Amino acid sequence: MKKGTLVLAALALIFAASCKSDKKETKATETTTSPTPVAEEVASAPKKVKIALEAKSESNVTGNAVFTEENGTVTMVAILGGLEPGMHAIHLHEKADCSSPDGKSTGGHWNPTGQPHGKWGDAAGYHKGDIGNFNADDNGNGTITFSTDEWCIGCGDANKDILGKGVIVHQGTDDFKTQPTGDAGGRVSCGGIIQ
Repeated sequence: MKKGTLVLAALALIFAASCKSDKKETKATETTTSPTPVAEEVASAPKKVKIALEAKSESNVTGNAVFTEENGTVTMVAILGGLEPGMHAIHLHEKADCSSPDGKSTGGHWNPTGQPHGKWGDAAGYHKGDIGNFNADDNGNGTITFSTDEWCIGCGDANKDILGKGVIVHQGTDDFKTQPTGDAGGRVSCGGIIQ
């Protein structure tokens, strides 16, 4: 009888140990399984293109322009020197080709939607390249800042993508009505928007 009791006691201990082991494994499994963490939204870095503007048409007009895209808006900041004091037009043109001495290798104003030339935002229409005018001070220095959600940098949309376009600074002022150029005069500075 003692032998039977010992065997039963030994079996009970083995069974209890086995159950404890199962419980530990279950607990271990439960603690390693956790809910999937919620992915945090990571803000993408702004896209940026900086270009040099070189003198054209025997002028001394040089500078640079920086295009930055952030949250669906592109901002252009252009800084120029060597201008005649007064107002000057600046436009985006069809091609980033500044190879000709007069800047005409850039083609006409960038106008992917086939609109008439005009002032930006005018209900009568405007080219996607019709930026407008800016003032050069008595020392011939000028700066213009322009922002729009109608442009993008490298998005591939032919109606919005400014990559591959040219920046042209004109000798005169855009009158916002003469077709197709605004009667802005010669092209005195040029830069291609390329990465």
